[in-house]
Amino acid sequence: MMNDRLFLSCDWGTSAFRLRLIRVNDLQVIAEIKNNFGILYTFQSWQQSGNSSNRVAFYTTMIQAQLQLWSSELNISLKGVPIILSGMASSTMGLIELPYKEMPFRLDGSDLEVRWVHQSGDLNPLLIISGVSTADDVMRGEETKIVGCASLLPHPEQEQLLILPGTHPKHVILKNHQVIGFQTFMTGEFFDLLSSKSILSESVDKGGNLNDPENRSSFVKAVETSQTTALMHHSFLVRTNRVLKHLPKQQNFYYLSGLLIGAELNGLNRQIPVYLLGGMTHIPLYTLACEVLGIHINQSLDADHCLIKGQQVIFQHMSHRG
Repeated sequence: MMNDRLFLSCDWGTSAFRLRLIRVNDLQVIAEIKNNFGILYTFQSWQQSGNSSNRVAFYTTMIQAQLQLWSSELNISLKGVPIILSGMASSTMGLIELPYKEMPFRLDGSDLEVRWVHQSGDLNPLLIISGVSTADDVMRGEETKIVGCASLLPHPEQEQLLILPGTHPKHVILKNHQVIGFQTFMTGEFFDLLSSKSILSESVDKGGNLNDPENRSSFVKAVETSQTTALMHHSFLVRTNRVLKHLPKQQNFYYLSGLLIGAELNGLNRQIPVYLLGGMTHIPLYTLACEVLGIHINQSLDADHCLIKGQQVIFQHMSHRG
């Protein structure tokens, strides 16, 4: 049985690790750790350790160390509290590898690929949630957020579009209480590569925020231009903006952001309701881009809350099975 007061939410990505202690009755975050010990770092460290026979133990060492600190600092027992893991924990580099659930999948998460890992002694049980796939696309972690936001979406029987911004944004189609399709975009990763590792890096400078009128104007102009100008040419305009002194570096930063987000949203079906599921970094950018393009956003949903809620919902399904 789940601890009637607490559970542990783990979001383990390729480059980042995040563990949160959650109160069950209101999903309040009691304590949290976030660091750069992502799955790739952990996998490489495990390979270098030479301890190939005990992969699960190696991966859980970091988690258990944090739990011991929390138990002492918070004066609370975490014995038996389940750890629910989403993200890359179920990948080929993860704690254990699980197959993808083939599309479609139910919005309540009841048919996802999920597995218990029961550890010896007093170590906390692990519940690992796998990702989903189409014939040519995959996601890991986003499926849990989608399950968590399902109860917030009206008319789940109707076709709806859920946009999840991030490093690799997802455009997810929902219908008849199911996820029936999705597409992944490289928007965030392209932005990072172009702004930090390409010739464009000398033309942009992070600073200020979207509420600055000049930054906002640059972003809006780029979104508009992205609808009629080829991306490969439009990208070079970021450089000419600087060389010809059309825009200072800070405004050019938002111009680059606008052209990539605008390109991602180009051709979006405006006939179905659209929802955003993200965080404070991306929601304002995507909201403004959609406003410029005449795309109505029905509601913006918090990705962190929906991840935690999704983990709770999926855990409850597993508890009822057992």
